[in-house]
Parts: sequence; C-alpha cells; structure tokens
Amino acid sequence: MKILVIVVTYNGMKWIERCLCSVAMSRVKADCMVVDNCSTDGTPEWIEENFPEVRLVRSERNLGFGGGNNVGLQVALDENYDYVYLLNQDAWLQRDTFDKLLEAWDNSRAEGEHFGLLSPMQTTANPDRLDARFQFYYRVSKPMTPGGVKEMKFIMAAHWMISRECLQDVGGFSPAFSQYGEDDNWLNRAVYHGWRYGAVNTAFAVHDRDQRPNPKARRMRLKYIGSVVKLSNPRNCLPLSVVLEPLRLLAISIRYASWDTLKSIPGFLSKLPEYIRLRRESKKKGAFLKF
Repeated sequence: MKILVIVVTYNGMKWIERCLCSVAMSRVKADCMVVDNCSTDGTPEWIEENFPEVRLVRSERNLGFGGGNNVGLQVALDENYDYVYLLNQDAWLQRDTFDKLLEAWDNSRAEGEHFGLLSPMQTTANPDRLDARFQFYYRVSKPMTPGGVKEMKFIMAAHWMISRECLQDVGGFSPAFSQYGEDDNWLNRAVYHGWRYGAVNTAFAVHDRDQRPNPKARRMRLKYIGSVVKLSNPRNCLPLSVVLEPLRLLAISIRYASWDTLKSIPGFLSKLPEYIRLRRESKKKGAFLKF
C-alpha cells in the first residue's frame, strides 16, 4: 500500500517544520511531496536543507491551492499510489491518524459503503477543541454509518485522504477556483460521480488556523466564490444558476452594504462562458488531470 502526502506551501515557515515532522513520525509510512508556490520566506530552501527525503517541486508561478495540489495528484496517478493525503501547510498529523483512517476504510468497505474520501476529526492547535467550522458540519451531518464513518455535507481540504479509485473518477481541482471554493467544488463533483465522503471519529489531526482575522472584504469575497461554487456544481440546474446567482450577489451587496460585491457582478457575468466551460469539463472522468 502506497500513500502520497501532498503539501502545498506558500510562505509557510511558521508551520512547515511541525507539518513535515508529523508526516515523518507517522506510524504508517508515506511518501511526501511539497509543491511550493513561489515562497519568499525561505520555505523551500529550509525544506531542502532539513528534509532531503521530501520531494520538492518549486513552481515557477503561484498555482494557488488547487493548481499546486494538481501537480501532486498527477504524480499520485502516474506512480500508482493507492491513496493521496492532502495536508495543509498549517496542519499536522497525529502518529496514528493514518492507522485510524485506514481501519475505518476497511470497516466501511466490509459494510459495502462507498466512501472515496475520509478525514480525521480536525482540531485547533489545542487538540482538545475541534475546529469551529469542522464542528459545525459534523454536528449537522448524518448519523454514524455501520463502518464507523460520519458522512458530512462539507469537509475542509486541510486533511483529506482520497482513494485512487475516487481520484481517477473525480480528477483534480477546477481552475475556476484559485483560493477557496475549490474544495467545495471537488466534493460536489465526487457526489456527482457517486462517491461519499466523511469523517472518522477515532482519528484526529490539527488545523492551526484559530484566531485569524476575518475582515468584511474577505467575507464578501467568499460570498462571491459561493456563487461560483453553486454555478459550477454539476448537480445543479445550470440555466437556473445562471439567472439566480447574479441576483444573489445583488441581494448580498444590498444586505451587507458592500460596494465590492456590487462591483463583482459584471465580472461574474463576463466570466460565465469560462465557468460554464469548466463546469462541463468537470463532469468528465479524471477532469483536470492527464491519463
């Protein structure tokens, strides 16, 4: 069994040592690949010096989260890895994270459950407290399955273990998203292809993003991305989304008195042909990756 851990970095010196050490200390051994998006803080140089066993790819331009991960996902397919594990640079594993995920996968398969992606319970840097967003989706999700997995409506891509079979069906991240929204879109496409995803309550891992600022401009940007996510979802009615999403952005701009959101509507409309093209592409098996 082969696992490839993919870490996309951008100025990640604050976290990268703990992130990569956690992979090295895992009881289940895995190969590790870092795709660096043109860091300027010495991250790739530090990795070369301190983790020579890590496969380091220095991108010539910032590919974003999705584009950086696609580099690693392509390697996973080309080199016949059984699983890929997407690990944020600001996240780290427990020693038994992989053990528990693989055990849950075996149990689920024995029960005939069709999971393509599993996540550990994602905590803050304080391992006794769940990440707030993860906790929200965990609480509102379905009951535990017989195989020990709780199927969820959304899981952040800070910790994703994906099976090879699921990756072959769903493919990589859509270029429609450079930062934020790419994980929502990938999960929507996974469901479109008949895969389920969920969290394992015996496995834990850290996502150290507590107490980061969330200014209004960022919140409004996420509202815009939310409209792109809805439009790009292959399970949604495209004509209806084309009509409703610009109206939704207009309503948001009025509700939150956001001039930035109002100004984004013409840009959204101008990008509609590209968004629709990428939505169509995303339905294909192995979209955005080469076979």
